[in-house]
Amino acid sequence: MKLYEYQVKDLFRDAGIAIPKSTLIHHADQAFQAFSLIGFPCVIKSQVLSGGRGKAGLIQFVKDEAKGMEEVRRLFSLPQKIPALLIEEAVDIAQEVYASFTVDPVSGSALSIVSATGGVDIETLAIEQPHKILQTKIDMNLGLQVYQSSHIAYECGFETDTAKKFTQLLLKLYQLFVKYDCELLEINPLFITKSNELVAGDGKCAIDDNSMFRHEDISLPHTDIQNEAERLAAEEGIPFIQFDGDISLMCAGAGLTTTVYDLVHYEGGTIANYLEFGGPHYKKAMKAMEICLRVPSKVILIVTFGTIARADVMAQGIVEAIGKLKPDRPIVTCIRGTNEAEAVETLRKAGLNPLFDTEEAVRLAVTLAKEIRV
Repeated sequence: MKLYEYQVKDLFRDAGIAIPKSTLIHHADQAFQAFSLIGFPCVIKSQVLSGGRGKAGLIQFVKDEAKGMEEVRRLFSLPQKIPALLIEEAVDIAQEVYASFTVDPVSGSALSIVSATGGVDIETLAIEQPHKILQTKIDMNLGLQVYQSSHIAYECGFETDTAKKFTQLLLKLYQLFVKYDCELLEINPLFITKSNELVAGDGKCAIDDNSMFRHEDISLPHTDIQNEAERLAAEEGIPFIQFDGDISLMCAGAGLTTTVYDLVHYEGGTIANYLEFGGPHYKKAMKAMEICLRVPSKVILIVTFGTIARADVMAQGIVEAIGKLKPDRPIVTCIRGTNEAEAVETLRKAGLNPLFDTEEAVRLAVTLAKEIRV
């Protein structure tokens, strides 16, 4: 889950990382009050989840109210339907720095990426002058150590006072990275002001979707939620994608799901949605089926192969969900794996026909969907 800049800066502020004074507006008629609060010069920043905002003209520096109102109206009228603008004070900048944490996919360690040369051209810098970017692997069992953070600061060439401040900032940033189960947490640019203060000029954050149940303080803005099914999935932290077909999928694992996708299309069927019913979500049958029932579909197809995710637990959850939610469409099940015999017995007692062949289950789901459509 990606966060908007204003959400990331709320996290920074709460962690003791300085941010510019700012206020968020959702309509052009809120701009006058915002300008009165922030003053001029200021920066108008479109709140979108795509990168390259500055180069795309979605961030504007303005010196007076007339120009400010002109830009606010322009940005709110763009075809991409910008949901909000952050009106932010201009900062007296001496230097721009890049600082981030991500996960190294090879070692599984946290990875600190820092450059004393930050800003909008950081991607170009990584290609043309990679030696200017410092990468430090961090053992997540130990966490970022003070000596590591201090070493990074001095490798950047900061003077003593700035190095000490940067050391502390990097430690705070790492604590946030771990606390919110981030896949990426970035400050770019980090401003070093002419008065030698460190201020987060912009921020990016991507949180592991599977951890969202631990972060009730983070929510997806309502403007980004297309429908009730998506809202329920986002609140529960269940990976979910909606399409416009006939067969609603509750599948376990990306590999199995991809296979089922292909089989459905091979048989002439279409997909209504994908919902991850494996991994940490295998005990969430009630919520998973509730989400699927909010999607316009003809059939719900449940295909799993569980090892840690036990088949008997999933089957029991499905039976309980059917009993409570009373679905208005056929349910096709192919649940394999750990404690499969118990799962089969549970499903049969509930009047379901447990299948053991994924291709057979797909063919049945496609046939049912076509019959209902006719």
